[in-house]
Amino acid sequence: MSAKARLQETLLQTLNGSIRRAAENLLMQQHPDGYWCAELTADTTLESDYILLELWLNPPQSGVWNPPSRARIDKAAQSILARQLPDGGFNIYVEGPSEISATVKAYFALKLAGIPMTDARMVLARERIVALGGIQAANSYVKVNLNLFDLYPREHCPSIPPEIVLLPGKVLYQMSSWTRAILVALAIVHAHNPRRPVPEGFNLDELFVPDKSCALPGDDSWLTLRKVFFESDKILKLWEKYGFSRIRRIAIRKCEHWMLERFKNSDGLGAIYPPMMYAIMALDVLGYAPDHPLRVEALTQFMKLLVDDGDRFFFQPCFSPIWDTSIAAYALGEAGYGNAPQLQKAGDWILSKEIRRKGDWSVKRPNTEPSGWAFEFNNEFYPDIDDAGMVMLSLRHAHATNESAQLACQRRAIDWLLAMQSRDGGWAAFDVDNNWEFLSQVPFADHNAMLDPTCADITGRVLESLAAHGVEKNHPAVRRGVEYLIRTQEADGSWYGRWGVAYVYGTCFALRGLAASGEDDLEPHIQRANEWLRACQHADGGWGESCASYDNGIYTSGASTPSQTAWALMGLMSGGDVTSSSLQHGIDYLLETQRPDGAWSEELATGTGFPKVFYLNYHLYQLYFPLMALATFRKVKSAQLAGASMAGAQR
Repeated sequence: MSAKARLQETLLQTLNGSIRRAAENLLMQQHPDGYWCAELTADTTLESDYILLELWLNPPQSGVWNPPSRARIDKAAQSILARQLPDGGFNIYVEGPSEISATVKAYFALKLAGIPMTDARMVLARERIVALGGIQAANSYVKVNLNLFDLYPREHCPSIPPEIVLLPGKVLYQMSSWTRAILVALAIVHAHNPRRPVPEGFNLDELFVPDKSCALPGDDSWLTLRKVFFESDKILKLWEKYGFSRIRRIAIRKCEHWMLERFKNSDGLGAIYPPMMYAIMALDVLGYAPDHPLRVEALTQFMKLLVDDGDRFFFQPCFSPIWDTSIAAYALGEAGYGNAPQLQKAGDWILSKEIRRKGDWSVKRPNTEPSGWAFEFNNEFYPDIDDAGMVMLSLRHAHATNESAQLACQRRAIDWLLAMQSRDGGWAAFDVDNNWEFLSQVPFADHNAMLDPTCADITGRVLESLAAHGVEKNHPAVRRGVEYLIRTQEADGSWYGRWGVAYVYGTCFALRGLAASGEDDLEPHIQRANEWLRACQHADGGWGESCASYDNGIYTSGASTPSQTAWALMGLMSGGDVTSSSLQHGIDYLLETQRPDGAWSEELATGTGFPKVFYLNYHLYQLYFPLMALATFRKVKSAQLAGASMAGAQR
């Protein structure tokens, strides 16, 4: 055996050991029911909003606020304070700068929880808020929340009219699914103009920058969409005062019906934190008593998001079992564990979670047979395309007990994915053709998530899943998807990643989709992507990208992370790079940073909720993506070694 061959053998042995340790760690984290579900963490805004909800549910008595949940509120306050930055502010991702809305929310919550204004931490926070533009610079949802307690002028908050559900053209369904759920519940609350009490003497006057207008940030130009919407908001405010009360009652009743319908077979409205919180408030203003079963269930589901183990106190934005399970099962299958009993159990669980009823998506696809999977445990109105695509990849390895049921499920899911392709050739997260760009100009759209447009990362994953289940590369949907990816490639060779941070994520899954669809890796767009990935590699061999990429509109370097390194490596290999020093150095980075227990450490957020607004730490990303990358690399090296042996034998 040549020296080169011996080195290859040694590398394979090292890979085998690393893969085995990672796989065993991942297998140990499987729930007895067959799923994986790691903690999902975000920023302090969730704990801040929780304290606001407690004020709503337990108003002051005779001006004194002494809620029964005092101990929990104190824990929430300490959890918030533990993440305060040296400059006094609060960020929305680890190592990010102070952000005005998060800092205003934190200050409100801390002051309400009883932290004295004279406390040095409060003084710093207050100074930081003023430096960032004051409370007037916070986003519209902060202002709407504060207005519920008369802490921000209602006339300077955007109107959220329940009448939107009465508009023709199904306007509600031109908004993203998450906006839809938030908007309907919040519209009910907003329409009642509750003006809930606060403790005697409580206000936020110190956060207002003097002589700065509280008015909505409009547009001074003569005629733009934004100008039209802001002028319309003035009309809506007149409607609130002088409009027909009968129409408003009808609208509120329709919103209520819409909301209650979506409670069914779901762990709370939308199964995500913001609409779940507003749904509790909406039930309250609608007159549902605290002991009403619907209100009890809504609060129960909300409180399930809380992690309070004695050492830690935080709220999760939602649960991620379908996502975690499908990626874990796929990674383990790629690593050679396809026959493990744990994967059969995962397959059975995944099949049990297929959604067989029509949800909001069917408004635009009324004749499509229901299928798909949600992100969470139960959220039947909102199966999402990304999860469905990942589930289909996992089912290549996770073989359920009932083979015929699995085959039927896979057929339905492929048909559903094909039907959910948008007109531009791409796939979005929840809906088809959710791209009315002008809606992003409405006054309450500054959460940067009004729409659910198609994106490269989901499109790439769907293409990969279609190929995995035998959809031919010349299928019209596949060709349109490939054309979409080629058309949306950035000038520098990367792709924008909507649901992961950020351009490294988008580039990885675009390349995987293109490779699965038969795209030649010698094509210029593939080579440009490879060159871009290699150019972004750090000196330590890893890759890392900051959430600031979304703010800057271009790749912004961050510290190397295991998940982003894995994405870059998988992207390179999908693009045909199987020999470069960049690839080898990236593999070395993963091998060298793996912990003895088989996992990796990752503190930075690499998941995206709403770009520029909300980011996520998926606590299994640091394990199953590196496992997937190493398993892919092992296949490449094994093939190279087999080819070399065959060539030697022929000689």
